[in-house]
Amino acid sequence: MKFTRYPKRDTIRDYFPLPNELFSLGLSSGEIAVYAYLLRCENRKTFQCHPSYKTIGKAIGMSKNTVKKYVDSLIEKQLITAEPTSVITQKGEKRNGNLRYTIRPIAEALEQYYEQQLIRLHEENRRQAALEKLSEFNRKHKQSAV
Repeated sequence: MKFTRYPKRDTIRDYFPLPNELFSLGLSSGEIAVYAYLLRCENRKTFQCHPSYKTIGKAIGMSKNTVKKYVDSLIEKQLITAEPTSVITQKGEKRNGNLRYTIRPIAEALEQYYEQQLIRLHEENRRQAALEKLSEFNRKHKQSAV
């Protein structure tokens, strides 16, 4: 009998890919962990999943509130969308269900990230130009006062 150190695994069933671009977006480790868990859970055909905050938190070692903070951040960065669902109990009552997450194309998130970077750069250039004008004004004002 041959000893195998690692069990044989199916690369499609047992693994999931993370996009390389994910590491270009300046995400925190918590955001990456939540995003990776959602990718793990997603239906590969619909790009949707619906784990609860508690389930996500238990899997990655975070509290529900921390998971919510990171989910909100991923939504803001356009990596995912989340929509509420509802369930009907056995008694016939309508209750809130888990959020339904949709994993968005990474290209859209990259585009938004680069646009935000350009906006920040333009604002920084404007601020720098204003500071240069102010220092020039102060220099002229000191020379005329002397």
